[in-house]
Amino acid sequence: MHPHCEVCGQPTDIEVGFYYGTGYVSYALSIAFLATTFVLWFFTIGFGLHDNRLFWWLGTGTVLLIVLQPVFMRLARSLWISFFVGYDEDWQSKKAADAERVVKEHMTNW
Repeated sequence: MHPHCEVCGQPTDIEVGFYYGTGYVSYALSIAFLATTFVLWFFTIGFGLHDNRLFWWLGTGTVLLIVLQPVFMRLARSLWISFFVGYDEDWQSKKAADAERVVKEHMTNW
């Protein structure tokens, strides 16, 4: 991830460990995706007790989650930073504020 937004200059590394919470957002996105595919599968193909349509949905959903994981990760990071950084309507004329709690010595302690 870039250290600053390429458009407005907003720092993306606000503090060490800032993006740990994106795991919860990514989990919620994944559950919402699986629930949506479940409903769509139910109304288009249906589920039966004596066939393998449920297992086909599980396999298809698993493969789609693995393929779409980079999309969910980036979306989760974008949503997470939008929870904490407000939108400034005058961002083109103002410089973005520097992150307050960034310790440069700790930036590579992963």
